[in-house]
Amino acid sequence: MSSTKMSLVPARMDRLPWTKFHWMVVIGLGAAWILDGLEAQIAASAGFQETLQMTATEVGFTASIYLAGQVIGALIFARLSDQLGRKKIFIATLGIYLFSGGMAGFSFSLWFLLIFRFISGLGIGGEHAAINAAIDEIIPPKYRGHASIAIYGTYWGGAALGATINSFLLDPSIIPTEIGWRIGFFLGPALGFIIIFLRRHLPESPRWLLSHGHVNEAEQVVNDIEVQIQGQGYNLSEVPKSKRIPIVPYKNLHPTELIKILLTKYPRQTLLSFSLMVAQSFFYNAIFFAYVLVLKNFYYIPLDSTQDFFLPFAIGNLAGPLILGPLFDTIGRRKMIFATYSTAGVVLASSAVLFYQGILSPTTQTLLWSISFFFASAGASSAYLTISEIFPLALRNQAISYFFAIAQITGAIAPAVFGILISQGIYRGSLTLGYLLAACVMIIAGIIGLFFGFDAEGKSLEDVSGSL
Repeated sequence: MSSTKMSLVPARMDRLPWTKFHWMVVIGLGAAWILDGLEAQIAASAGFQETLQMTATEVGFTASIYLAGQVIGALIFARLSDQLGRKKIFIATLGIYLFSGGMAGFSFSLWFLLIFRFISGLGIGGEHAAINAAIDEIIPPKYRGHASIAIYGTYWGGAALGATINSFLLDPSIIPTEIGWRIGFFLGPALGFIIIFLRRHLPESPRWLLSHGHVNEAEQVVNDIEVQIQGQGYNLSEVPKSKRIPIVPYKNLHPTELIKILLTKYPRQTLLSFSLMVAQSFFYNAIFFAYVLVLKNFYYIPLDSTQDFFLPFAIGNLAGPLILGPLFDTIGRRKMIFATYSTAGVVLASSAVLFYQGILSPTTQTLLWSISFFFASAGASSAYLTISEIFPLALRNQAISYFFAIAQITGAIAPAVFGILISQGIYRGSLTLGYLLAACVMIIAGIIGLFFGFDAEGKSLEDVSGSL
C-alpha cells in the first residue's frame, strides 16, 4: 500500500469563485508593484541630481545599484520564503522597504543615497520573490492569468502616481527642488504602513503549508476561506475525491542542485523563463531609467516639465495589462506572449530609426514609447506569471528568484550604459543602436515564447507543472 499522502486542498482553492477574499489578496500583495513603480519613478525623475551635484552617469548608477539590490534581495528572500513561509517574508521585506525608502529622503551625499537605494532594492527584490508565487498559489485558474498580469501591471499605476506627484514636487515655483525630491522618497513608506496592516490578515499559502507537512493547518486555512465566502452568500460545490493529488515533501535544495535540476530536468522551462525575463528587463530598464535624460539632453525639456511627458507613458503601461490581460486566458499564453513581445520590439525599432533621423518631437517620441510599452507591459507581466506556473512548488519560488536575478543583472547594466551614451551629448547614433538592440531582444524572446511556451490558461498549477 502506498504511503503517499493525498490532498484536496489545491482543488478546493481552485474551484472558488472570485470574492472579497481574492480582492484582499490582490490589494494586499499587489500593492508591492505600486510601491516599486512609485519608488522607481521618484528615482528616475532625478530630482536629487542638482542637490547632490551628480552627473548623468552617476544618476544612471543610482538606478543600477537599486537593481543590484533587487537581485541580491530576490535570491536571499526567495530561499527564506521557501523555508519559512510566504507570509513571514512578504511582511519582513515590506518592513525593509519602509525603513530604507524613508532614509533615502535624508540623503546628503551620493554615497548615502546609494546605500539606501541598495537597501530599498533588497526589500523590493524580496517582495518579488515572496509575492509572485503566493499570488498564483491562491488565485483560482479561471482568473489567474488576467488577475496576475493586471497585478504586475499596477507597477505603472505607482509610476503614474509618482509622475503626478513629481509634477508638483519638482516644480521650484511650488516647492524648492532640494526639498521636493526628499518628500517624494517619503511617500512610498507612508503608503507601505497602510499595506503592512492589511497583509497581517492574509493567510499563508495553503500549497506551501502542504509541502512543508502542515496538512492540518492548510486544511484549516481553506476551511476559514470557504466559511468566509459562504457567509457572503456563495454556494460551494463538493470537491470529488478523484481530484486529490499527492503531496511531495519540500526538500531544501542547494543552489548548485537547483541549477542542475533546472538545466537537466526542465530545459524547456529554463530557456523560456530566461528569454522572457532577460528581454523585458533590458527593454524596460534601458528606456525607463533614462527617459528623463533623453528628454532633457535631446529635446531640452526642463526637469520639472518631464513629468508631463511621462504621465501618458505610464498610463499606457498600466492600460496594457488591464486591457490585454484577459486575452492571455482566452487566446492563450503562447500566442499572446509572441504578440506582445514582438509588437513592442517592432514599435521601438521604428521609433529608434525616427529618433536617429531627428524627425521626432518630445510629444511623438513619448507617443511611440507609450504604444511600445502598452504591449511590452502586458508581455513583461506575463513573464512573471509564466515562471510561477511552469515550475512545481518545490522549485517555484527559487526559480522565480534565479530568473529575476539574471534578468535584473542584465537590466542593471542598461541604465548605466544608456547614461554613458546620453552623456556623449547630441550624437544620436550610439543611443539609437542601444534602442535597436533592446528591440531585437524583445522580438527574439517573443518567438521563443511562441514555440517553447505552455498552454497554461485555465489549468491548475499542478496540471501545468506537476504535483505539489
